[in-house]
Amino acid sequence: MSRFYDLASVTKPLVTAPLALAFLDLDADRRWSLGFHDRELPLTARQLLSHSSGLPPWRPYTGESVAKQLRRPVPDHPLLRPATPGLATYSDLNFRLLGELLEQGTGVHFAQLGEGSGLSAAPWLAAPTNMPDGPDAEAWGLATDMALPARDPHLPHDANARAGMRGHAGFGTTPEQFHLALARWVAAGWPERMAVETAPGEGGTIWGLGLQVAFSGSGRFGQLLSRLSQGFGVHVIEAPGNEAPLPAPPLDDDAGPRSDWWFHLGYTGPAVFYRPSDGSCLGLLAHRRGPAGELLDAEALRGRRWLALSRFVGQSGG
Repeated sequence: MSRFYDLASVTKPLVTAPLALAFLDLDADRRWSLGFHDRELPLTARQLLSHSSGLPPWRPYTGESVAKQLRRPVPDHPLLRPATPGLATYSDLNFRLLGELLEQGTGVHFAQLGEGSGLSAAPWLAAPTNMPDGPDAEAWGLATDMALPARDPHLPHDANARAGMRGHAGFGTTPEQFHLALARWVAAGWPERMAVETAPGEGGTIWGLGLQVAFSGSGRFGQLLSRLSQGFGVHVIEAPGNEAPLPAPPLDDDAGPRSDWWFHLGYTGPAVFYRPSDGSCLGLLAHRRGPAGELLDAEALRGRRWLALSRFVGQSGG
């Protein structure tokens, strides 16, 4: 049987962003419909897609509205911190709100809307590789008195997503299914519409409408993928899941020039890369559990991704 992967935040560009582009007026002010009655600036789908709304990175999904949660003070934590003024701040909340807008506008549950992507909405029949909880489980207890949602092997891994998956997570795939979904995604023109420079972000990032620019500095994925020839089409690769990841090249402080590639990463390990100049697309399927069952940190996960991508680039003549 083919391995099954939790796509986590890769759901954002493959499911939520295409639905938003298809069904939502990107520039309509949504403050009132989303409960942000005391917000001074407009709140639009374009801002949500580009993470330029000014919302913080995360809040637990408890059933309360995002607007109500943000009125409640929280302690210091990287996931609970305020957004950086004037810069796009990557936030699950942006895509949670897009999921709500889509349900409001269509009257259809988000998971049902997402079935058109060709990916599988949770709960899944085939369970992906199980992993330990991450930083969101710690942040959950700091931001609410509600109990952490119970684990279920057939629901997404991160604590926030397994409680409420609208917009930002909740879809999974086999490698074969992923290839078909990516081919349809590219053929429909969705990533081309998303790979449009919209907002400067934290740490020198540049966001489009659901994808971000890959840079070409040392240790960046754009540097590695720039070796791929034009017109290689759509490919899916799987990262080795049972071996200890090798270190990726060190990251320079300078991200270097922008590459021709745009991308998105998932918390659980997967990623998607897209090159507008020729429509080439690379899907990476991985998980972030280490060989001893531990949760890989971000640097070890980067090493796992780098190894899989470098092997593919080498095999492709790059």
